[in-house]
Amino acid sequence: MPILKTIDLKKSYKIGPLWEPALSGVNIEVQKGEFVSIVGPSGCGKSTLLHLLGGLHRPTSGRIFFDGDELTALPDATLTEVRRMKIGFVFQRFNLLPTLSAKANIEIAIRIRRIPADNLAVEILRHMGLGEKMHHKPSELSIGEQQRVAIARAIVTKPKLLMADEPTGNLDSENSKRILAEFKRLNEEMGQTILMITHNPDAANVASRTLRMKDGHIVEN
Repeated sequence: MPILKTIDLKKSYKIGPLWEPALSGVNIEVQKGEFVSIVGPSGCGKSTLLHLLGGLHRPTSGRIFFDGDELTALPDATLTEVRRMKIGFVFQRFNLLPTLSAKANIEIAIRIRRIPADNLAVEILRHMGLGEKMHHKPSELSIGEQQRVAIARAIVTKPKLLMADEPTGNLDSENSKRILAEFKRLNEEMGQTILMITHNPDAANVASRTLRMKDGHIVEN
């Protein structure tokens, strides 16, 4: 059984009097322990697909199955709980809370998932090479360091699925390589299931399998 599966997934947005399709019948499967990238040009529907698969938005039609649950059949409160407890997100803009330290940003994720771990935030930051900057706020960190904090926050509670939306989009080549190497290590050494959206073919090649999107469709699987 795949950990993630979609059946004829569709999403449209109303623009003025018209409905514009963003996804048109997407069918994918992701196995537990896979590292899958979804690549395609801007506007092809990659981020829309990620948001649907992560339970952030609802599809217009179609079905999504994740870790034994049909997400599209769950009420909002249950869907929110599944998302909080089982999925880790890494976004291009990091989404760190600006008034909190790196350590405090990670501790929020730990508290949300109700995991008893006094030093877990400290340990993950040290692992990510940020032990000396755990008390720094995001504005006091470089772009690459902010992204590493965002990844630490996403993986600290060992989610069933790690979702990354253009995780290297704001990074220079050196930091991009470091982030992608960390994803690869998490997948190969820890068995972390990863789904990564990117427009960069070089980043996509780090994954074990690549899906290609165009105009709301998967064109190569």
